[in-house]
Amino acid sequence: MTGLIIMSATAAMALFLWFVLAEAHAWAASEPREAVLGGVLSVLYDPQTPQLGFMLAAVALVLLVAAAVALFERRANNRSRRSSDESAAPLAPKIVMASTRGVFHGPVTVTVLIPAHNEEKPLPHTLSSLASQSHLPERVIVVADNCTDQTVEVARSAGVEVFETAANTEKKAGALNQVLRDILPEQGPNDAVMVMDADTWLDDGFLEAAVTKFSEDRALMAVGGLFYGEEGHGLLGQFQRNEYTRYGRQIRRRRGRVFVLTGTASIFRPTALRTIAQQRGGALPGRHGDVYDTAALTEDNELTIAIKSLGGLMISPAQCSVVTELMPDLRLLWRQRLRWQRGALENLGAYGVTRQTFRYWAQQLGIGYSVIALGTFFLLILITLVSSDRWIWFPFWLGIGLIFVAERVITVWRGGWRARLLAVTLFPELLFDMFLNIIYVRGVIDITLGKHAVWGNTTSETLSLSRRRAGDGAVKGDA
Repeated sequence: MTGLIIMSATAAMALFLWFVLAEAHAWAASEPREAVLGGVLSVLYDPQTPQLGFMLAAVALVLLVAAAVALFERRANNRSRRSSDESAAPLAPKIVMASTRGVFHGPVTVTVLIPAHNEEKPLPHTLSSLASQSHLPERVIVVADNCTDQTVEVARSAGVEVFETAANTEKKAGALNQVLRDILPEQGPNDAVMVMDADTWLDDGFLEAAVTKFSEDRALMAVGGLFYGEEGHGLLGQFQRNEYTRYGRQIRRRRGRVFVLTGTASIFRPTALRTIAQQRGGALPGRHGDVYDTAALTEDNELTIAIKSLGGLMISPAQCSVVTELMPDLRLLWRQRLRWQRGALENLGAYGVTRQTFRYWAQQLGIGYSVIALGTFFLLILITLVSSDRWIWFPFWLGIGLIFVAERVITVWRGGWRARLLAVTLFPELLFDMFLNIIYVRGVIDITLGKHAVWGNTTSETLSLSRRRAGDGAVKGDA
């Protein structure tokens, strides 16, 4: 049903706009004119523009849709914050603040959990980033899950605790559920639990900023990190870094109001995790007593929706930034993004259409429409190149294109000159976007047909690929 809803809704939007364009006769071609540039170069151009009324209507429609989604999201958030219904929203700020008023539970402490499956190569760097924090964690536990390499030995040699899973067949979510059953009962209200990937490196002030946020706001249930891509991996790596830079900028402009608590590094109050475990099998999907839903392909996205559904407040401050691994080739990138897309769709299907999931549904519909729009754009370019025997410039559309290029460059400005250079060329990034759109279509088709989803450990494959390339002299260092 999730796939059918998304496909039918996006197709309906596209057909509606197609009909409006056809009926409005918004564009009328004219004979091109000739201009001589510099007294040497002769060019043909068409000065026609779409009808002013049509352009204004299009802009008004876009603003109306954006405003409707934003207002609905704001209303849902405000309603959650003010809720006094403990059965429907037990993590609502009003309820949490009332339960802790007048009681000091001590300073905020941090227990770090690092789920690791054969992570002997990146783990030392991850542990080093924790040791260099301006606010050191009180406890670090490496959750070794079915490891066949030296992960356990590397962790112990670094002086941190090791929790080895027992007969776990439920991947990362199952490993975290096992360790959380052990540590959650002893956690106080201010003993925060951080979950971070073994291939992630925190910026120095991450924990200090997160602890400050928890100390200042008793109602805050989770703090997520803003992730940025590691260096390297050529052009494909730069595509991914640009993508992450734009996401970080978007969250900063939203003042930390996060879409997803990233699995790379997020911190939770024990109250939130215990409440989620209690609500599983009832108000929330999953098995009662589990913090993480082991059926979810994207456990971080699912946990975000779970906290929102229970009325919890969460943010991603700009100071809480992390560096994470990138996929070194298209095959691994395809697997990673297909898992993300499938997981997001399955999570929406599990929760349905609610106030808390409305924006996520709107985002999926927006992506679906972008698939049609971008695909049509490339198709029209191809038809024009094949059918036209002369090149004609359209000043109006050139102006629109320049605005689009400016937006692409501005949104990656923090990424440095390489990011800006790639953005200003425009078409390579559009082709990368089309690649991601194809993955989106594949995910929607797979979930519509009920195809079985497979969780792929891309990290281990990434490291293996890097070692092979290093041995061949193709690259130096580890991925």
